[in-house]
Amino acid sequence: MKILAIGDTVGEPGRKIIQSLVPQMRDKEGIDFVVANGENIAGGSGLTPQTSQELLRSGVDCIMSGDHIWDKREILEIIDHEKRILRPLNYPQGVPGRGAALLTSRKGVTVGVMNVIGRVFMRESFDSPFAAAEKAAKELREETPIILVDIHAEATSEKIALGWYLDGKVSAIFGTHTHVQTADERILPKGTAYLTDVGMTGSYDSVLGRNVSQVLERFLTQMPKRFEVADGNVQMHGAIFEIDEKTGRALSVTRVQRKI
Repeated sequence: MKILAIGDTVGEPGRKIIQSLVPQMRDKEGIDFVVANGENIAGGSGLTPQTSQELLRSGVDCIMSGDHIWDKREILEIIDHEKRILRPLNYPQGVPGRGAALLTSRKGVTVGVMNVIGRVFMRESFDSPFAAAEKAAKELREETPIILVDIHAEATSEKIALGWYLDGKVSAIFGTHTHVQTADERILPKGTAYLTDVGMTGSYDSVLGRNVSQVLERFLTQMPKRFEVADGNVQMHGAIFEIDEKTGRALSVTRVQRKI
């Protein structure tokens, strides 16, 4: 089966290009399952019930997130009962929502998905993503051999280390958060596909999806500044993972960079 993982989606430009491209890719390229990191889909920070539904109606099967999951408080209205929206698995116990789920692909195949967040250079303190991911992988594997992991982290070393730690335990692990696609896609020795960062979906005439002049002003003056979402040169970046449905082993991983 083919799985499309879409990088950090920023604001309305990111949502619109997904609405345009994902249905086409599902039909023309035989994409069976789609995940997207959506923690920045609502005005560039956070997500809401309305913006989440826009992505889900566009053909996205699961929305991952990260440290901006709570930036829009409205998400608390649905996160407990909408299992297609994940917050990082390694938040402390008692936090609303879930970090892993079993979902169904277009062909009726069960897919295990999980979202973990790194600890290196991140603002908050989290439980170990290594322990949390290993435990969840073991539980998900009781139901399906096909397991995807979004590691939302700053440090490339932490992402790579988690890739090696989960090799053979999951089908694919891909990074988000830095908004810059890396070129290190590979299949690890025990059959897990890996990519350090799948990139960003939004304006590339920007600084990580935000207005260039506003970000420059912040860097030059160190004064607080609200960053608006940029809208020029919109692209969708991600990766396509081909997975053996019987074994859960990765067959290939291909980076994606698309414009409308």
